[in-house]
Amino acid sequence: MEKIVIASKNPVKINAVRQGFEKMFPGGVREYIGISVPSEVSDQPLSNDETFTGATHRAMNAQKEMSDADYWVGIEGGVEKVGEEMEAFAWVVILSSERIGKSRTATFFLPKEVARLICEGKELGEADDIVFQRNNSKQENGAVGILTDNVIDRTVYYVEAVVFALIPFKNRELY
Repeated sequence: MEKIVIASKNPVKINAVRQGFEKMFPGGVREYIGISVPSEVSDQPLSNDETFTGATHRAMNAQKEMSDADYWVGIEGGVEKVGEEMEAFAWVVILSSERIGKSRTATFFLPKEVARLICEGKELGEADDIVFQRNNSKQENGAVGILTDNVIDRTVYYVEAVVFALIPFKNRELY
């Protein structure tokens, strides 16, 4: 049985990793374990580089914490100012003992009020909860789910990036 450690206890991220692995490697027997490890970046990463670093650190710290697994997955959500606007995205980094896979989600732009609250020091999830009068939206549908009326929820949003990050594991001879 393969053991996959997800560097988060957030059920959205755990479910996204499960779905991504099942799509790329159907029929396998796997155990999915969520653990809390530090990202070693800001609670709300404010750039592409910081977000990628956070996902990488999460995967590496999960590997240090539970070294007997087959895969370690870090997912980090971030934002970045683009002109007067702010985009949101996440990075997925997957490690094995032999290789690394990485991918970034699609990008979407945040409403001005959400961006303003982030610039004032709030995390995206907290800003969403304030603007949209929600509670703990980051462990549910997230900004992407709220803004698309759940056409794309946070789990679906991460699944494709997990699949893309698994490409080097699916095509080992090429990577």
